[in-house]
Amino acid sequence: MEMTSARQVAATPFYAEQGQECELFAQAHASRLPLLIKGPTGCGKTRLVEHMAARLGRPLVTVSCHDDLSAADLVGRHLIAGGDTVWCDGPLTRAVRSGAICYLDEVVEARKDTTVVLHPLADDRRMLPVERTGELLQAPAGFMLVISYNPGYQNLLKGLKPSTRQRFVALTLGYPSAALEHSIIVTESGCTPATATRLVQLAQALRRLTDHDLEETASTRLLVMAARLNVAGMALPLACRAAVVDALTDDADTTAALAEVVQAVVGDGQ
Repeated sequence: MEMTSARQVAATPFYAEQGQECELFAQAHASRLPLLIKGPTGCGKTRLVEHMAARLGRPLVTVSCHDDLSAADLVGRHLIAGGDTVWCDGPLTRAVRSGAICYLDEVVEARKDTTVVLHPLADDRRMLPVERTGELLQAPAGFMLVISYNPGYQNLLKGLKPSTRQRFVALTLGYPSAALEHSIIVTESGCTPATATRLVQLAQALRRLTDHDLEETASTRLLVMAARLNVAGMALPLACRAAVVDALTDDADTTAALAEVVQAVVGDGQ
């Protein structure tokens, strides 16, 4: 079963805007348009959604998609309870009923039949057919459908069909600029500006590597994790090894090469 969360976001989570993505999100919500967010792992896609849900004052339902996630998991199913058969809404149905923002994270990981369920919600109809109960739910004004995926993983088997993509307003996020990334690391970890500077330099060096077969490069999320370990008392080189190098690869030769970059940029100190 998928991992889901549903909550009214009280405090506004920190988010450092890269461009005009917050304005685009707000305008899409006001215009009752669904939103597709594209970007690499750890660049802030989920944090943007959490931030905007709080700013807009909407409850947020989050679904972490995986390859066993089906349309029934999203919409709902009949379950046995106390000897009776009862209907149990799925997260998508709950979001529609409550006028929440429904966020499907890494939607291309889900089974193909899930996108068919999204189509009537993602166009002018804004309806969710619940076939097993005979309901046709009309999404209220506050409801918004947001999906995300990492284009770096996209292939012929895991991609959005044009019929799905063209129902969404699209937003592309990348890694933030050096100055913005520095600010994020300091704010999120409480580390010193000097430590944040070294971590940003490390990220830039790792992102320039092209001769190693890395599925992903150093994300802002990994830099924040390394900074938090350092603030907790771990030496920065060891923190970088644990949070960045070993998180990026299992290959011994690649690990050694990345460790050399850490040594060159971060050194042996605290």
